[in-house]
Amino acid sequence: MSFLQEEIPTECPYCGETITLLVDGTAGSQTYIEDCFVCCRPIVVSVDCDAGDQCQLRVAQEDDC
Repeated sequence: MSFLQEEIPTECPYCGETITLLVDGTAGSQTYIEDCFVCCRPIVVSVDCDAGDQCQLRVAQEDDC
């Protein structure tokens, strides 16, 4: 079993700092909450993956969802 994990830099929607998230492309499309490593606020992370394991990452404040 192989895992396609990719480190994706993104910006925290609260503090604006650049953070790196580890995304598992084999898990398919998913939405989950992860705390910012800098300000500790909850970020809603949405990962959309296509059949070719190409993933797009979107982050939002918890209040925006």
